[in-house]
Amino acid sequence: MVRTVVIGGGAAGIAGARTLHDAGRDVLLLEAGDRLGGRAHSLSLKSLFSREGGSPDWTPAFAGEHVDAGCGWLHSAKRNPWTNTAEATGFSVDRSDANWRTQWRDLGFPHEDQTASATAYQDWNQRALAALEGPDRPLSDFIAPDDKWRPKIDAISGYANGANLTQVSLYDWAAYENAATDDNWTVKEGYGTLVTSYAAGLNIRLSTPVTRIDHSGRRLKLDTPVGTIEADHVVVCVPTTVLARSQIVFDPPLPDKHAAAADLPLGLADKVFLHVDRPEWPTNAHLIGNPYTACTASHRLSPFGWPIVESFFGGDCAEMLEDGGAAQFAIDELVGLLGSDWRKRFTTLAATRWRHEPYIGGSYSHARIGRTGKRAVLAAPVDGRIHFAGEACHPFDFSTAHGAYETGVMAARAVIGACASIA
Repeated sequence: MVRTVVIGGGAAGIAGARTLHDAGRDVLLLEAGDRLGGRAHSLSLKSLFSREGGSPDWTPAFAGEHVDAGCGWLHSAKRNPWTNTAEATGFSVDRSDANWRTQWRDLGFPHEDQTASATAYQDWNQRALAALEGPDRPLSDFIAPDDKWRPKIDAISGYANGANLTQVSLYDWAAYENAATDDNWTVKEGYGTLVTSYAAGLNIRLSTPVTRIDHSGRRLKLDTPVGTIEADHVVVCVPTTVLARSQIVFDPPLPDKHAAAADLPLGLADKVFLHVDRPEWPTNAHLIGNPYTACTASHRLSPFGWPIVESFFGGDCAEMLEDGGAAQFAIDELVGLLGSDWRKRFTTLAATRWRHEPYIGGSYSHARIGRTGKRAVLAAPVDGRIHFAGEACHPFDFSTAHGAYETGVMAARAVIGACASIA
């Protein structure tokens, strides 16, 4: 028997287990998949180039460098706990501007349209925030269906929320919007690399899904493929998809948890990574593929000066492309802006499919309309012994790795407090 079991090896589970371990507590971290990190997952550039048959001249330059298949930005970086962890452990934090509002060379997006688009976004934003004293509504209520810039704002919602405007709660969006800051930084070695490095020295079992938690007796009993594990406390740090699908069964049942998870579904954001021969843009340049449609990619050009493009899709557009075609879509958009001669200069390195990832099934949570209060329901402990953590449990930093971190630490501290009161 162990005193505390943490279920889920993503940012929340790692932060919770680390907090318990560093406090001298007996803790075991169980991860259903075959790797740590969950939605924080870095890919080695060297391995991507080698896999695609790239020139041997490329690979030595990228030894130790990574791109992020999942979370890649230290959002609200000045108050993000992962920023301090990165700097304290020798990771390279890049404070360069994300350039999301800049279209390199104004390609396909004239300057006057950029100005008009920005004004439309600010007007929509203000209308939405002004409605907070009324009932909850979908974000789509605050811009007309035929507004020229609605498709672009819909695309932005896809990137930010993993879902389009009709699916996102005003109250939920505003909670995040009012707390977030504009400092968005990156980690050269990979955000996923940073998150998984924080698990060093922990007691971990991979490929060990928990399918049932029996909390009917004095000790908790966790069913796994390798047998039953008993514990005094458990911290559940799994994506809402896992609970909504009842992949973990509670005995006695906890229907409120499953219902809350279903009301906090994971939206979708996917990425495509391309190698580009002889890039002509500066480091960290940016292009939006087509600012006049909701299905378009945000293209990050040469992060850290590397000869790659990271193309980002969200919401309905990502859903449509998950079964194939995302890489070709990204290349077609770039060629449409840069010219036909560029087609032969792009080589696909990787494409993510987060909806199909076992034990994950999506990217980050948003609340259904009228259901933002379900975050508190999901986060509430049960009987002082079963605790819940993860980005979806955070009241305003949901959808982020730092929100996951903070909920994991809070749950761990609750366990420590409970143990101290018993002692």
